[in-house]
Amino acid sequence: MELADWIDMSVELEPEGLELYSGWLKETSPAALARIRRQAEGHGLPLPMMCHSPDFTEPDPLARRAQIDRQIEMIRATAELGGSFCRTLSGQRRPELGIAEGIDRVVECIEACLPEAERCGICLVIENHYKDSFWRYPEFTQSIEVFLPLIERIDSKWFGVQFDPSNSVVAGEDPIELLQAVKPRVMTMHASDRHLAEGHSLDELALADGETGYAEILHHGVTGQGMNDYDAIFAILREVDFGGWISIEDGMNGLDEMRQSMDFLRGKRYEYFGV
Repeated sequence: MELADWIDMSVELEPEGLELYSGWLKETSPAALARIRRQAEGHGLPLPMMCHSPDFTEPDPLARRAQIDRQIEMIRATAELGGSFCRTLSGQRRPELGIAEGIDRVVECIEACLPEAERCGICLVIENHYKDSFWRYPEFTQSIEVFLPLIERIDSKWFGVQFDPSNSVVAGEDPIELLQAVKPRVMTMHASDRHLAEGHSLDELALADGETGYAEILHHGVTGQGMNDYDAIFAILREVDFGGWISIEDGMNGLDEMRQSMDFLRGKRYEYFGV
């Protein structure tokens, strides 16, 4: 499906905005981005968030430089589209990479991007992701024990957290524990829910390390019908007066499920924030 078709199709769901994935952008020239922005804004839809997946743990310094350059390109694209938030990641958890060295690599790369983020007025938001579709190994900072030390190293108002509760679930950890730890720095959220294929367990996910893409036993589903406690999540977000964007990660099985996710989240927002 072409990006233009997806934008038009989304209108029937009546969203308040759209998040773009960097892989959808065939080009990032000002003219191409202006066309995308005009189309979305023509439907009354802002484009506040860009989802990007850099691999900052690359062992080759030149490869890491290329990842920095691509992240900066996405920061600029986000600004051209009228957005405010661009996702960043740490990179792959390569078996030979130690934690201290990995954190140093990632911090160096993210800090190299922050001057351009500030210039463009874009916040970089990091999540303890599971795995990009093109990666062999899971996210380096998937575990809270690595994620927290990394974000504590970067002190900038142009850097924060994108909370996705399913990431911790997939890591075999408690998403509420993570949210409590990072709640002052949460700028955006991915609202997803995961479930495992019948007869499988989280322990089996580790067996997929080294295979490209998501494990086949891990499925997206309607938000609110999976493993996450959204009442606890919204209660914590209310504590810190969260006012950022919540992007729905769903739709793998069509617009009907996406609509159910949207209705669920609007209900929770009204219940906890009154809007």
